[in-house]
Amino acid sequence: MARMKVFYEDWQMGCCGDPFSVGDRVGWNLVPVKKSEDPGGVYGAGAWVENHGGRGPATEGVVRAVELVRAAYEFRPEESPTHRPVPGSWSLEAVDTCPKWFEGDTFESGTEGRGAEKSGTLVHRTCGALVTLEVPDGPAAPLPAASRARRRTKRSDRRQ
Repeated sequence: MARMKVFYEDWQMGCCGDPFSVGDRVGWNLVPVKKSEDPGGVYGAGAWVENHGGRGPATEGVVRAVELVRAAYEFRPEESPTHRPVPGSWSLEAVDTCPKWFEGDTFESGTEGRGAEKSGTLVHRTCGALVTLEVPDGPAAPLPAASRARRRTKRSDRRQ
């Protein structure tokens, strides 16, 4: 068995995802991170979950670790998009279960309320989960069409 890092973005989970826990068997449509576009991967991930359009065969595996990704964004109301990621500002928090809904934004200390609307204010956000997924060695086999939704194993099967 091989292990891979997968990034599950907060909006993908909130829209069409199902919460999962360490030990769960899952089937996700994965998109490889293009090293030419993001040489470090997405928070160290080699792939990300895509719940919308362009679906290929689902990759099935067992969740071995879940870490919530918290990052800082600079608020720039004069630009679009209005929040720009701050490079190198992210951190990881190990958890047992990925939530359906991630905690809301928090503003840098002392800038709550009206001050939070100023350009340059840092906004901190939990932007997704970095998942360690154990997959079979070799090419991933697609799930049957009826099984593309998240699949769980029995509790006794999770302890392997």
